[in-house]
Amino acid sequence: MAAPDSHRTAGWWRDAIIYQVYPRSFADGDGDGTGDLAGVRARLPYLAELGVDAVWFTPWYVSPLVDGGYDVADYRTIDPAFGTLGEAEKLITEARELGIRTIVDIVPNHVSDQHAWFRAALAAGPGSEERKRFHFRPGRGENGELPPNDWPSQFSGPTWTRVPDGEWYLHLFTPEQPDLNWAHPEVRREHEDVLRFWFERGVAGVRIDSAALLAKDPALADFEEGVDPHPYIDQDELHDIYRSWRAVADEYGGVFVGEVWLPDAERFARYLRPDELHTAFNFNFLSCPWDADRLRRTIDDTLAEHAPVGAPATWVLCNHDVTRTVTRYGREDTGFDFATKAFGTPTDPALGTRRARAAALLTLSLPGSVYLYQGEELGLPEADVPLDRIQDPMHSRSGGVDPGRDGCRVPLPWSADAPYCGFGSETEPWLPQPAGWSAYAADRQGADPESMLSLYREALLLRRTTDGFGDGPLDWLPAPDGVLAYRRPGGLMCVVNLSPGPVALPAHSTLLLGSGPLDGDGRLPRDTAVWLRA
Repeated sequence: MAAPDSHRTAGWWRDAIIYQVYPRSFADGDGDGTGDLAGVRARLPYLAELGVDAVWFTPWYVSPLVDGGYDVADYRTIDPAFGTLGEAEKLITEARELGIRTIVDIVPNHVSDQHAWFRAALAAGPGSEERKRFHFRPGRGENGELPPNDWPSQFSGPTWTRVPDGEWYLHLFTPEQPDLNWAHPEVRREHEDVLRFWFERGVAGVRIDSAALLAKDPALADFEEGVDPHPYIDQDELHDIYRSWRAVADEYGGVFVGEVWLPDAERFARYLRPDELHTAFNFNFLSCPWDADRLRRTIDDTLAEHAPVGAPATWVLCNHDVTRTVTRYGREDTGFDFATKAFGTPTDPALGTRRARAAALLTLSLPGSVYLYQGEELGLPEADVPLDRIQDPMHSRSGGVDPGRDGCRVPLPWSADAPYCGFGSETEPWLPQPAGWSAYAADRQGADPESMLSLYREALLLRRTTDGFGDGPLDWLPAPDGVLAYRRPGGLMCVVNLSPGPVALPAHSTLLLGSGPLDGDGRLPRDTAVWLRA
C-alpha cells in the first residue's frame, strides 16, 4: 500500500508524533464495556485534529488478556472483544486517508499458553520437536522438584512452572506467557512471516515488546548479579535477529521501535545501527524527576548515545506501564521508583498539572520523535482503582505490594454529560472511571482555550507548521540555575523554568506559545515553559 500523504514522507519517523492507543480503554464502539476498533475508527477525526502522524496500538490480537493482551494466542487474528481483521484493515485504511500511519505491537519473547504451539508442546511430551520451540527442561533436585535455574522474573514470582509430566518451562513474565526459544529456526521464520502479514495490510511500523530479552544463554546458567553477559538480557545473538527483521521491514518501507531497557549507552546504540532497529524508546527521560540539572543531563546523554549511529531520539512522558505524568510530577522529587512508578508523595494535582503542561512543551521541542500516551493530552491523573477491580497481574503476583498499572489504563472520558463520560459503554466499563472523571472530558476541554487539550492541539500545530522543530540540532543557551533554555534551528527557543521563582525571558524574542501565562512583569513563572522566536 502507498504511504499516506502528509508533510513527512521518507524518514517521517525521525520526528513524528506517535499516539499510543490502549484499545480496551480508548473508546467503546459496541457498548459492551470494552474499547474496540469500532470506537477507534469513530474517533479518528479527533486524532487528526489533534495533529498526530501515527498511532501505535498495544496488542489487539486474540488473547486471554492475562497481561493486557501481551499474552498473544494468534498474531493473525484480532481478538473478538476488539473486532475483526476486516475492521483492522478498514481502520488502517481510514487512518491513512487522514494522514495517520499505523504501528502494531509485536511480542516476540513469549506467547500465550493458549497459543497453538504451546498446546501442542504440552500434548507432545518431553523430548518432542514441539517442545523445542520453548524452553522445557527437567528440574534439579533428587526428583526434579526444583526449578532448572534461579532466574528472577520481570514480574514478581517464579520464572519456571512444572507440568504434569515433570518437566519445567521458562516464563520471564507470568506462567501464562511461556518464553519462545529463539535458537529454533521455526520461531524466527514464524515471526518474519508475521511481520510480512501486517506490513502487507498497510501498517507503517512495528513496536517490539521486551526487545532485549529474546535470546537466552543456551546453558540456562544461574543468574549472578553484576556478572556479564547477563543470561537473558542483551545477548549478542539478538543483533542477528534484528538484522533479518530489518531486511523484511525494508521490503515494505516499514520501521521499528524497540522497547530496550539498557543502562549501557554503547550497547543500547548497537540496536540502532543502520541495519537494525530504526528507533528505541528513551526510558531515561521518562524516569527522570522534575529537576533541571538531571533533565539536562538526560537530554545530553540521550542525544550523545544516538549520535554515533545517526538515529533519532524518542521522547515520552508516559505509557501504559507507568503512573500518569500529572500524578508523578505532583509529588515531591525524591527519585523515580519503578516499584510504585512514581516520584515520592504526596500528590498536588495543581502542581502536577502545571509541570505536565511545561513538560509537554519541553518534550515536543526536543530533536526526534515523540510518543504521546492516550489521555495525556487531557491531563488525566492516575486513577485509584478499587482493590477488588484491579486486573493487572503485577499487583497480584507481588502480593499487593506493587500497585499495578491499571490506574493509567482507565477508560477515557469523551463527553462530560454522557453515561460513563461518553466512553460508549452501555454497562460499566472494564475498569471503573473515578468520580469527577467528566471534568477531563474531551468535549469540555475542546471548548476551553486554556485546557490541556487546547495546549496540545496548538503545540502540535505549531510543531507541524513551523520550521525548526523535530529532527535536527539543539544548542543550550546561558540560563540561571534551575532553568533550561535551548535554541533549535530557525531561531526557535524553548525556556523551561524549574527554579523557585520567576525569571526574565531572553531579550528580543517573540512569544509563540506558553504552558501558562507570564507574570505581571512579563517574566516566566516557576514550572512554566515557553516557545519563543528570536
